[in-house]
Amino acid sequence: MREISTVRHAWDDIAVNFDRYVTPTANWDLAKTALRLAGLKPGMEFLDVASGSGALSLPAARLGAKVLAVDISPVMIERLKARAAEEGLSNLKGCAMDGHQLELPDNAFDMAGSQFGVMLFPDFMRGLQEMIRITRPGGKVFLVTFGPVEKVEFLGLFVQAIKAVVPDFNGISSDAPPLPFQVSGEGVLQQKMEAAGLHKVQVMPVVHKLSFNTGTEMWNWVTSSNPIALQMISGLNDDQKNQVVQSLDAHIRNRSNEEGSAVLQVAVNVGIGEKIK
Repeated sequence: MREISTVRHAWDDIAVNFDRYVTPTANWDLAKTALRLAGLKPGMEFLDVASGSGALSLPAARLGAKVLAVDISPVMIERLKARAAEEGLSNLKGCAMDGHQLELPDNAFDMAGSQFGVMLFPDFMRGLQEMIRITRPGGKVFLVTFGPVEKVEFLGLFVQAIKAVVPDFNGISSDAPPLPFQVSGEGVLQQKMEAAGLHKVQVMPVVHKLSFNTGTEMWNWVTSSNPIALQMISGLNDDQKNQVVQSLDAHIRNRSNEEGSAVLQVAVNVGIGEKIK
């Protein structure tokens, strides 16, 4: 219970900025791609696990599905409900719930999905198995996860910027990757989805693109996206943080296009499987 409470508070703490900086970005385009690949249709009952404030749920509801979004953070769910109300999406509901133990009946949904959500679970397999449990036989389960660390450009640039200020910063180890990259290795996502009991599993690589205009914009996005990102900068003082932002500005200027923005590529895997029974 203590660990769950700690996780809940960590996401509650970043929920407002997550909703402000992260949700209304290219994540919506990525969600539309994943939903198309999974075959979501109007009228389907769809569960979004670890929904945040709606990067996947909102596009699903806009397609006409009947959507339930669940997230461990009540503040995230409040933000999601506000967005649904603003758009008049009466087919999107939200509920605070731990994805490791969904308070939902078996075989209740036509499809279950998670975008950059279950990949963060300390017990990944339990979260995936819960998604399968609540899906009807013949239904689809899909996960949107990061690809290899070295192919996630925004993280590479962020680490470079920190190292420019703190040369002995360790960065991200590919030998012992943090939770966001626990299924990023070649073949890992497919193996785990099959081990969980899904059939006809396909893992499709997708190039996700993020656009940043300034170092401040990138800093806000990265540090609002995940509590783990906050851990990366927890040892920096205010002056060092400002220097990191300046370094990010330089990187973005070097990478900027005619519109003045830097488009960073992110390797993503969309894994889709079918529940047989």
